[in-house]
Amino acid sequence: MPENDPFDLKAVLFDLDGTLLDTAPDLANALNITLTKNGLAPLAYDVIRPYVSYGAVGLLKLGFGDQLSHEQITPLKKTLIDAYQADIATNSTLFQGMSLLLDYLDEISLPWGIVTNKPQYLTDPLVKQINLYQRAACVISGDQVTQSKPYPDSIYLACETIDIAPTNCVYLGDAERDIRAGNQAGCQTIACEYGYIPDSEIIAEWNAHHYIRHVGEIKPLLTKFITASRTN
Repeated sequence: MPENDPFDLKAVLFDLDGTLLDTAPDLANALNITLTKNGLAPLAYDVIRPYVSYGAVGLLKLGFGDQLSHEQITPLKKTLIDAYQADIATNSTLFQGMSLLLDYLDEISLPWGIVTNKPQYLTDPLVKQINLYQRAACVISGDQVTQSKPYPDSIYLACETIDIAPTNCVYLGDAERDIRAGNQAGCQTIACEYGYIPDSEIIAEWNAHHYIRHVGEIKPLLTKFITASRTN
């Protein structure tokens, strides 16, 4: 998707897993605990990592196969979530360079928030343990709206919470549903190629406004937006 005309940037919104935080180690550990408890061999971390953004059900299908029935998924999901809650932030951390970016946003008083499909009972404890909850202008989880991403509802709620129009926001994500939600909401969208993306995904087809390969590219892009808005 070509870049839009310069716009007045007033807030930055991040997807959580695979965009703001590298949560794959703890989620991979939870899946492997679930596998071993059910008599299966653990999977290599590199196999699990690309599927982290697919949530608990996606991870379970990776580990146990696509043919899992609802009756099979329910107890397996409880085992996985219990294991994850027990170590929800043991090895999760901001992606390299993200701490400096958030410091920069705070320094220039540009609000930033989190919009995730993760349920609130997992999102809030994680964000609090990483010491981001009080800093974020909003923390919106998937179960706080009727329809989560790829629908734009959670982005609308985030913008309402911080009292800023979606057309004045950028939304960063590492999944197609993130970009679809951001585009529908009217945000400038940034696809983060450093996130949890399976080889089967064709990122260029996501129709994001911008594509970045590492966190270090975010600040120059935001600075470009800010400069453009001040000169128009």
